[in-house]
Amino acid sequence: MARKPRFNLKDHPQYIMQRGHNRLPCFFDKDDYGYFLDCLEKASRQYQCEVHAYTLLETEIHILATPRIQGGVSQMMQSLGRRYVQYINHKYHRSGTLWEGRYKSSLLEAAGYLITCYRYIECLAVERGLADSVDKYLWSSYLNHAQGVDSTLLTAHSMFRELGEDEETSREQYRELFRYEIDPGTKKHINETLNLELVLGGDLFKSRIQNLVDRPVRPLKRGRPPKSKEWEA
Repeated sequence: MARKPRFNLKDHPQYIMQRGHNRLPCFFDKDDYGYFLDCLEKASRQYQCEVHAYTLLETEIHILATPRIQGGVSQMMQSLGRRYVQYINHKYHRSGTLWEGRYKSSLLEAAGYLITCYRYIECLAVERGLADSVDKYLWSSYLNHAQGVDSTLLTAHSMFRELGEDEETSREQYRELFRYEIDPGTKKHINETLNLELVLGGDLFKSRIQNLVDRPVRPLKRGRPPKSKEWEA
């Protein structure tokens, strides 16, 4: 099966996910998580990608980022992958691949989905049973967004800043959102769109993106196309 072309558009946020090979761990101790975040910061600066949110799970990574140059996400992920795999292979005296193929990515409409994706990503550790609450998990961006913990990696998206009149009220409003669960249908839609590497947004937004890229942005219709009818004169 041919690989889908990437969404190499600048100034549009992307949800990025990559799994460990055969769903095996890609982090083995706390230093690995810290080194990965250092690599992510270096790669994001080098290739001009603003990282808005992340969660590092034992077997996969989830990142929300906006590239400011064409192809920025692809270059960032290639650089990040090389640096981190070299580190892991050297540290644990291993060889071969660490990741399960290429990363997956979904381009998203900020107005409709950005803050929901912030929350979706930062809730993953709790949903996977790795923490009792979002504020107890160290390897996500929640503590920065909700409690103001400093981070040189993260750049707040304008949609996050617009939650309140200033940083403190934005954090308060963000914490308030976590009193409510994300609708299960919305979570399923985000997950399916990401796995299919399509566009997460409304119909008008998808049509705009379709005019800019040479690849599907919506799920393909199932079944064979209808046969054309030939009418006799």
